[in-house]
Amino acid sequence: MTVEEQAPEAVQVAIPAEAPRQDEPALVDVHTLPGGAHAAVEAVLMVADAPVGADRIAASLNLTQDETDDILHELADEYAGHLGSRPRGFELRRTVDGWRIYSSAAHADPVGRFVLDGQSSKLSQAALETLAVVAYRQPVTRGQVSAVRGVNVDGVVRTLLTRGLIAEIGQDPSSGAVLFGTTGYFLERMDFSSLDELPPLAPHLPDLDMIDGLDGLDS
Repeated sequence: MTVEEQAPEAVQVAIPAEAPRQDEPALVDVHTLPGGAHAAVEAVLMVADAPVGADRIAASLNLTQDETDDILHELADEYAGHLGSRPRGFELRRTVDGWRIYSSAAHADPVGRFVLDGQSSKLSQAALETLAVVAYRQPVTRGQVSAVRGVNVDGVVRTLLTRGLIAEIGQDPSSGAVLFGTTGYFLERMDFSSLDELPPLAPHLPDLDMIDGLDGLDS
């Protein structure tokens, strides 16, 4: 028996391929989705809150840079009505920071009226009362405002936040509740240069020390 015959046979061990990480989503071929790659690019643009570069779109959709550039220019032409379709009320613009969908410049007048109508609509009595409490007792929690007014103010606070009249300015160190205060826009709308110009109404409101125990209403 030769030395080669005496040596044990080599054992081949199959090394399994590395399994994909659970936290990494599988890449989807956007061409197979409804509307194809064009629709996928549109979907990304619709959720972008700032101009986004073509390279970032290409990377997120697993497209080539050239294909992404072509799609973006085609969409811009389509929205403008250059490809035979009707012009849209929005347009795709390329800025120094990237691409983003904007309302059409041709419709600036109706869009402006819509925005101004929303800003100029009158506040309800409940909103005015809540705004007064915030203005005179800030920083104040939602629970403290509710205690002063004797009603739940969640919806009214959301309205005032949306209008930009109040804002979150911190947290109460003892309860962790959100503290609210008025904004510069509030002063602008009131034609004040500072809160010192508020009429002397504060003495008629209860002290916050009397209602500190009601911050649980914020939860």
